[in-house]
Amino acid sequence: MVKLFTDIDLDGLGCGVIAKIAFGEQAKVSYCSYRNLNQRVDAFISNHENDKEDTYITDLAVNMEIEKKLAERYNAGKHIRVIDHHVTAMHFNQYEWGNVNPEYENGKKTCATSLFYDYLIEHGMMERNQTLEEFIDLVRQYDTWEWDENNNLAAKRLNDLFYIMNREQFEEEMIKRISGNKGSFTFTDTETMILDIEEKKIQRYIQSKSRQMVQSFIGEYCVGIVHAEQHLSELGNALNNLNPHLDMIALLNVGTKKIGFRTIHDDVNVAEFAKTYGGGGHPKASGADLSADVFKAFVVDVFDQHPPKLDADRNEFNVKDSLYAISYQNHQNEISFILPKDGIFEIVHRGKRLGQSFSSFNEAERFIKRNYASWLRYDQEYLPQLAALFKISLNELKENYQEIISNQLMDIIG
Repeated sequence: MVKLFTDIDLDGLGCGVIAKIAFGEQAKVSYCSYRNLNQRVDAFISNHENDKEDTYITDLAVNMEIEKKLAERYNAGKHIRVIDHHVTAMHFNQYEWGNVNPEYENGKKTCATSLFYDYLIEHGMMERNQTLEEFIDLVRQYDTWEWDENNNLAAKRLNDLFYIMNREQFEEEMIKRISGNKGSFTFTDTETMILDIEEKKIQRYIQSKSRQMVQSFIGEYCVGIVHAEQHLSELGNALNNLNPHLDMIALLNVGTKKIGFRTIHDDVNVAEFAKTYGGGGHPKASGADLSADVFKAFVVDVFDQHPPKLDADRNEFNVKDSLYAISYQNHQNEISFILPKDGIFEIVHRGKRLGQSFSSFNEAERFIKRNYASWLRYDQEYLPQLAALFKISLNELKENYQEIISNQLMDIIG
């Protein structure tokens, strides 16, 4: 028998598919989470009836106590192999039975599914299969988020299909499709129709959650915080792109008592950030248990905060490429302005000019959004205030907007 302990996500499922294709009925797969992995592995290796079983752990890392027991198992001449791609599991490479590699020599990121397949091929435990290799690469691209960089929607759709179907049904269908197909890996017409519907559903979900997100500084990081139970990777990536001033997005699921972290910034390592809360993962995607400390920092301490409004997106006058002044506001009714002049951007907040300037508009806006949680004001709110200030009609203001802004700027920002 071959025993496999693997993760419950698509990458973990990919390892299960490979094991059952390679070993058939001899493969026994346990899909685990970080919460139950150590208990399940301990129970298995402590049972002497399993001493002769080939044992693999993929895409998950056991704790130090079980790590020592695995070393003892190996030293006693029993089989164990840990295959992973998370940087937080690199210490397993100190063992002969550890195989942790986050990146191939060509610079492409790995996943547990691709590493497990490579290992079995290298040791002659299975034959190459083109359809399986295409499936594996879709899993790898999704798990490493490479699909987003090269716009390979098939990888994202494979993950969507995984969550639409139950795990057993998806696993059975993938094994059947891969084993009986010598050509390319494709979706059926029915699956394509279902995935089209699911994509629209996901976009609605993202729009809804973007209006619920609050932001707060957690330590040195400016974090967007939102409660979410589904589509976590898509949601985290979308919220990061919609709010590039944030260092990361924290996704809370109180029901499962989990928190996930996502970032799009190369200088932010959310795996290290998650470590401070007893978690781990990838540099741009990680998670942790929702402990009491996490609950306080990400729920209790921000409970009274309101989500910032979305930037106005259909303005004609108060626009981000303005040559004169761009106005922002927050929930405390504090008004900020970005003032462009000769390639330098200054900020006036609550009528006072800050003592620093910025070399680009994006840097200035990032400062305002991070420190004041402000948004670009809507024309329909901003213009009537200006018209009232100068005691002119709204139409007159619109007809002479640039002239009024340039000549009366100090009156406006004051």
